[in-house]
Amino acid sequence: MTLHAICDRTDSPPRSDGRGVLAVKRRDAATVLDRVRTSGALKLLFPGGRDPFEAVLINTSGGLTGGDRQDLQVSVGAGARMSLTTQAAERVYRAEAGHARVTSRLTVAKDARLDWLPQELILFDRSALDRHLTCDLAEGASFLFVEPLVFGRRLMGETLRQVALSDRVEIRRAGRPLYRDAIRFQGDFQSHIARTAIGHGASAMASVVYAAPDAAAHVGPIRLDLPPHAGVSLLQDGCLVARIMAEDSHLMRRALIPVLERLSGASLPKSWSL
Repeated sequence: MTLHAICDRTDSPPRSDGRGVLAVKRRDAATVLDRVRTSGALKLLFPGGRDPFEAVLINTSGGLTGGDRQDLQVSVGAGARMSLTTQAAERVYRAEAGHARVTSRLTVAKDARLDWLPQELILFDRSALDRHLTCDLAEGASFLFVEPLVFGRRLMGETLRQVALSDRVEIRRAGRPLYRDAIRFQGDFQSHIARTAIGHGASAMASVVYAAPDAAAHVGPIRLDLPPHAGVSLLQDGCLVARIMAEDSHLMRRALIPVLERLSGASLPKSWSL
């Protein structure tokens, strides 16, 4: 497999701040690059020979901490299809001051499809994160979204006694709200998630949204295969939502991967198996 990297050239060390713009379009029955630009710590790789077109996002700083800023804009043109993943899990480290801020703005045109498939985001004790994702879908567009979160690495004995987290997701179709979700928390996360009615001691969680005409057909089969601390429902016509709570990230992945493979109709990007 050949990886092609496109990024700004610089002689200075990478910063934790980063910006990226990525647009693809359909040409001659294939999805091709239309526009790409990255700066700072954000880089993009494009593995060849896969369908749909695949992009891999990399944070060369190795993680996020207070004061970092990352901004990504993604556009999928009419009839094009793309999956976007990350090279590895993202880490949010202890913040000395301020929040790390991550903004993603996605646009999917008519009859296009975007599979947003980042790997886990791992929160460390005393981390502070403000993350906001918006996705605007045209009529006839399809969108598969996953957001895996890991609340400290249990096997490493990590606990989250002080965390500041704001995580918002907004999906619209033709300007109308389709899905909105928000997590806002500050304080002792470990004690909070241990409560039976909230997390029952889970240390990993994944949210999945599938906005597509065939969403309803997947609800029953997915429900049969989910573990006890997970659920799936049809939020409205053409919008499936699932959430998985797990004791650790390994168990979360074991439940999550079959769901994503079913909804994507293909094997996951290679970075998910590394």
